[in-house]
Amino acid sequence: MSIYIDFHVLQTVPPSCVNRDDMGSPKTAVYGGSVRARVSSQSWKHAMREEFKRLFTEEELGLRTKNVVEMVEKEMFAAGGDPDDKKCNELAAKALELAGIKLKSAKKDEPVKAEALFFMSKKQAKAIAEHALELDLKAKETKDILKKDLIDNPSVDIALFGRMAASDPTLNYDAAAQVSHAISTHAVQNEYDYFTAVDDLQKEDNAGAAHIDTVEFNSSTLYRYATVNASELVKTIGAGSTAETVKKFGQAFICSMPTGKENSFANRTFPDTVYVTIRSDQPVNLCGAFEKPIKRSENGYAEESEKQLAEYAEKVYSRFAAEPVKAFCIGDSFADKAISLPLNELLDELEKEVDAEINEV
Repeated sequence: MSIYIDFHVLQTVPPSCVNRDDMGSPKTAVYGGSVRARVSSQSWKHAMREEFKRLFTEEELGLRTKNVVEMVEKEMFAAGGDPDDKKCNELAAKALELAGIKLKSAKKDEPVKAEALFFMSKKQAKAIAEHALELDLKAKETKDILKKDLIDNPSVDIALFGRMAASDPTLNYDAAAQVSHAISTHAVQNEYDYFTAVDDLQKEDNAGAAHIDTVEFNSSTLYRYATVNASELVKTIGAGSTAETVKKFGQAFICSMPTGKENSFANRTFPDTVYVTIRSDQPVNLCGAFEKPIKRSENGYAEESEKQLAEYAEKVYSRFAAEPVKAFCIGDSFADKAISLPLNELLDELEKEVDAEINEV
């Protein structure tokens, strides 16, 4: 039996442009025949990884970078390598190539880098560094040892979000978490802010605007969804760390916000509604609650969105999926279906329940 933790969030965002397309416009999507505001999953996962830096130690996290040789080289210095010896750089590059990472030939005086971004934990970089210093890189068995270094000891963000290595699929990690694109519960129409900037040294000359431009924006009540396969996490980081990791993932998902144009709009808000379920059958995205867009009213969108989400959840449970093993909420419409708690207490109880479910399995 697998254990899934679903996070459902409704969040009202004021005028903003947190996630732009290639034209600089706020991203949108057509859903239910109407245009919705959209924030991509990649954008929100990046915001979550930034939040992880507050919640996890540096040793627990990885880096997605092309500078993998530099990562290993730094660990070699920490393990006793000579910072003035260019041999460390050569050993690091050779070890990584043997482990299965393709590197780009550097131009003169430029560092050697990976051909593509690679997700590596500090523990993996440290293991590669130590073995590069200790082992004979020409020995046949060394390649398998170095490859194992890149497979063992994943960071929590690698375990959650996965890793793909086109150069060597054996280095791939399946993601234990999924994050959906956030969409507005209602139709939106992007608007334009026309603005000017005055040259401070010429404003007394009545010279007019030194810069004129427009910025596109919208405002919306977003439905956000993410799920974590706790059973998959147990396989990668162990039962002892899984419940705490789920708790911190939940905190990062609920509290994070992409930073696009934040200085222009100061748009950071907390959610209006949070609904968290522990399931034993499958993850369930409840976006169908908003296939028919919420209509504009004097009461705004948040209240009706919460009501629709709760009603749709009951419909899904009665027709298709089982009731959650356990449910928690912040929001009046879910109060009779879930345990209602403030955020910190909700996360603490979630950790306890996930830990109990893991041990029971």
